[in-house]
Amino acid sequence: MTPKDTTIADTFLKQMEQASQNTLGSTLGIKIIELTKDKVVGTMPVDHRTHQPYGLLHGGASVALAETVASVGGMISVLDQGKWVVGLEINANHLSSVRSGIVTATGTPIHQGRSTQVWEIKIHDEQQKLICISRCTLAVRDKI
Repeated sequence: MTPKDTTIADTFLKQMEQASQNTLGSTLGIKIIELTKDKVVGTMPVDHRTHQPYGLLHGGASVALAETVASVGGMISVLDQGKWVVGLEINANHLSSVRSGIVTATGTPIHQGRSTQVWEIKIHDEQQKLICISRCTLAVRDKI
């Protein structure tokens, strides 16, 4: 990543943090900790905000983390084109459970086309155990 790309990513992250106040991502405690055009890493706590009734990480919270990571990656990849992305489809396989701690999602692009992008997102616990794997398709749109 060039210094210019780093500056763009840092600026985008600051703008996103401000715009994300009082949204699902902020409610769930999602934080983006690494951002490039080829990889996005985000974290989310496993606590009362993200539990299902049995005290396990809620699958919907994992999906929200996965789509957030993919969408941030999609946005940074089209910013210089004056475009934006929205989620079109997402699936997730929940492979293991977790009760507490922090989960980390790493998203990488599989396809970055003119009208769609496909991202793969893997979510691990603090012991690097794979908790969830997801694939998210994004629609690339002209800015309004």
